[in-house]
Amino acid sequence: MVSKRWLDLLGLTFWVALTFGVAAFGSQFEPGDWYAHIAKPAWTPPGWVFGPVWGLLYLLMGVSAWLVWRQRFRTSVSLPLGFYIVQLAVNGLWSWIFFGSQRIGLALIDLTVLVIVVAITAAMFWRVNRRAGYMLLPYLLWISFAAVLNFQIWQMN
Repeated sequence: MVSKRWLDLLGLTFWVALTFGVAAFGSQFEPGDWYAHIAKPAWTPPGWVFGPVWGLLYLLMGVSAWLVWRQRFRTSVSLPLGFYIVQLAVNGLWSWIFFGSQRIGLALIDLTVLVIVVAITAAMFWRVNRRAGYMLLPYLLWISFAAVLNFQIWQMN
């Protein structure tokens, strides 16, 4: 029989690995020469910022999903975790749309949907486990900033 501690560790590993799997998918689509040469606002963060920020955000996201998953015997977590999976899919599509397909306007639509789904997910997570909901707030702020940046790039190009 598997102990509760091992099951928790397996659950944490699963949720963090799943979340970083989306990061791995997105990393296939690098900015490249196209992005280097398009017009961007002066307040665009330097490229080196994105890796550490996203690394921390993906870790927080995975841990928050795990905290909700741990409550599965106390309350229903299917809907909140379902929304989490949906937001992961929408998140993963952005890099493909923006960098891979170079469709700035469509990427903006994707980001708008992402902001909405993450806000709903954070609210649902908060109802199950407040720490889990709070852990999604930096992600929500970052993608909101990214949506504004994406909009400006779309306007400039």
